[in-house]
Amino acid sequence: MLQEFTKVGVVGLGTMGAGIAEVFARAGFDVTGVEIDQAALERGRGHVDTSLSRAVAKERITGDERAAIDARLTFTTSREDLSDADFVVEAVPERMDLKRDVFGDLDRICPPGTILATNTSSLSVTEIAALTSRPDKVLGLHFFNPAPVMKLVEVVTTVSTGAETTAVVTEVAKRIGKTPVTVGDRAGFVANALLVPYINDAVRLYERGVATREEVDASVRKAADLPMGPLTLADMVGLDVCLAVMDVLWEEFRDPRYAAAPLLRRMVAAGRLGRKAGRGFYEGGDDPAEPARTGRFAEMVREEELLDLGEMLIAPQIDDALRMIGDGYATAADVDTAMRFGCGYPKGPTELLEERGAESVVTTLVAMGEYGLTTIAAPAPLLMDRLPDVEHDHR
Repeated sequence: MLQEFTKVGVVGLGTMGAGIAEVFARAGFDVTGVEIDQAALERGRGHVDTSLSRAVAKERITGDERAAIDARLTFTTSREDLSDADFVVEAVPERMDLKRDVFGDLDRICPPGTILATNTSSLSVTEIAALTSRPDKVLGLHFFNPAPVMKLVEVVTTVSTGAETTAVVTEVAKRIGKTPVTVGDRAGFVANALLVPYINDAVRLYERGVATREEVDASVRKAADLPMGPLTLADMVGLDVCLAVMDVLWEEFRDPRYAAAPLLRRMVAAGRLGRKAGRGFYEGGDDPAEPARTGRFAEMVREEELLDLGEMLIAPQIDDALRMIGDGYATAADVDTAMRFGCGYPKGPTELLEERGAESVVTTLVAMGEYGLTTIAAPAPLLMDRLPDVEHDHR
């Protein structure tokens, strides 16, 4: 019989943490939200209040339901108030020193049976678990923003995570209305490892003058029916967040595929972080100067019949997905689920592959390689295996 629990703690009540607290309270759990001081606590309470008020205004919940949710929420500045919690989710900023402080306290305060989860999107869950005396009861539970809306959660296990811990958290994820994808502890997990290099590819094409911002974004909306283009998405996510994910991927894999675009790094250094800073690729009145489009290279790329701008962004992401599947890290279903429910894709990468056919994707990747437009040295073996009537030597 799986462990059952009713009281949940959430440490860190920024936009994401407040959303997580709301999600659990809506699902019937008693939730204690913890912040570092009273000012931060009031901001967190305000996030929840604003979100619930919006839900009532849009008739997603009734006034009575709102009152019941409020009654299940408690806010405090003392981590000691989590001494009877059955499950705690940490959602503090992405700094290992902060995680170390939080998990050290939680390990001391919470009963031995309490499951501890981190919402990290970029740090090592294994390293975080090793900070405690209960690594078998520690895992990642990665929500997507806004947490009350986005359906995906990535359940991230380490080499030490107990099978029962994984089973319990997976069931809890379903109970709170989420679609869980369970994967191992690897940089970027599934969604970020596929989404952020795609954003980075868009920055590279823009930086090299192949297309304007508007052309880059419009091409992908047309090619894959995405709700927004990659540069608009970068502004929304935060360019600093994108850069941090690229650097984490680079640190783990040391593959040129994960080298951040120079322009991305310069934009972050200049404080052009996107929507939250009021300045990014689109945000703010002082738009960055468009890279020159007068060079012969950009002209040659635009004239190449084998290269479509939208496909130059979709094909590498399909290749990344096929490598992930081929490595055994995730199934095709997991990859498509992660991108649909975590990133708003109408169709996942393998579904996009089925639409195009392997030959079309390989043709795009090879042509991009000839122009130095991708760091992918050769198409993924699993992608090559899908080519019709061709024998492949993968020695």
